[in-house]
Amino acid sequence: MAEVEIGLGKSARRAFGLDDISIVPKRRTRDADCVDISWEIDAFRFDLPLIASAMDSVVSPASAIAIGELGGVAALHLEGVWTRYEDPTPLLAEIAALPADQVVRRMQEIYAAPVDTGLVVDRIRQLNEAGVVSCAAVTPQRASSLAKYLLDAELDLLVIQGTVMSAEHVSKDDQEPLNLKTFVRELDLPVIVGGCGSYQAALHLMRTGAAGVLVGIGAGGAARVDQALGIGSPQATAIADVKSARMRHLDETGVYVHVIADGGMASAGAMAKAIACGADAVMIGSPLAAAVDAPGGGRHWGIQAAHGELPRGSVIDVGTRGTLEEVLVGPSHDDLGRLNLFGALRRSMANAGFETLKELQKADLVVAPRAAARP
Repeated sequence: MAEVEIGLGKSARRAFGLDDISIVPKRRTRDADCVDISWEIDAFRFDLPLIASAMDSVVSPASAIAIGELGGVAALHLEGVWTRYEDPTPLLAEIAALPADQVVRRMQEIYAAPVDTGLVVDRIRQLNEAGVVSCAAVTPQRASSLAKYLLDAELDLLVIQGTVMSAEHVSKDDQEPLNLKTFVRELDLPVIVGGCGSYQAALHLMRTGAAGVLVGIGAGGAARVDQALGIGSPQATAIADVKSARMRHLDETGVYVHVIADGGMASAGAMAKAIACGADAVMIGSPLAAAVDAPGGGRHWGIQAAHGELPRGSVIDVGTRGTLEEVLVGPSHDDLGRLNLFGALRRSMANAGFETLKELQKADLVVAPRAAARP
């Protein structure tokens, strides 16, 4: 792998974002109707290779049900406003209306309310009763304490998500840190863990017994991880590295771990390139936050934006474009590619000659840096 010299005493590996690459079409095109974009994880099959990001501006119980009925799955954050308040709708409207210089401080106050475990159970059961796959997210810090309630409510799919996830955590505190390997293997449901951005970190997470790994460190539109912490990994390179870790893990164990690209994909073209780099599915937030029926009311944020000591996200204005259905599967009346994302993914695959997501993962790629390719 090529390295560049930063100075006499330091070199760095060259890495690429999704905007820096393009998919090379094969010699044969096909009808879009001949393309299959479905994917499976554990016992669950989805028509759309989508997990809606676990953000309060994107996923409410109502939007999770709508996304499930459209063929995807949505991760409801079990430490967000929907498990802190019986009816957080007025608070969401307040966040949407606040001036930019006041919103983070007010959000810190809103998210200071304790998580109600009764609401945790109720929200999961609400999804199950609607007949969609129930998927929910927790942070590593809360995973153990909430595990009993997840099982009581019969959650289908769990996401354990942090800014940076590792299989090993060193702490000076007396409290025992979460042992992911023990926790995942003892929990009687499939678990997706992340985020990560390197081969070694991904391999360690796969060895915990996880069904899937999230790839992305500060890649989303509302993330400010690079500014706050100075860490990150360009998505195209990160996904390709994790794909390599998946191949090694498969060779060693015979177990296929799904790779989910998390963040940094505002268009269908970016989603297609993420899959071409090796992802099985994508986790997106800001495109869904722009739906008129999204809970954020035209604003988008992650739970890290309300951290009491060090916010690592921003509240961004995304506006509104169409319904969740129009954003995901159309029809589109927008010439900028912001609606009918998965119809566009299907057409992208058809034009490039790929019938399935697995075939797209084998696509040839070229480096087309923004500065050179898009004057």
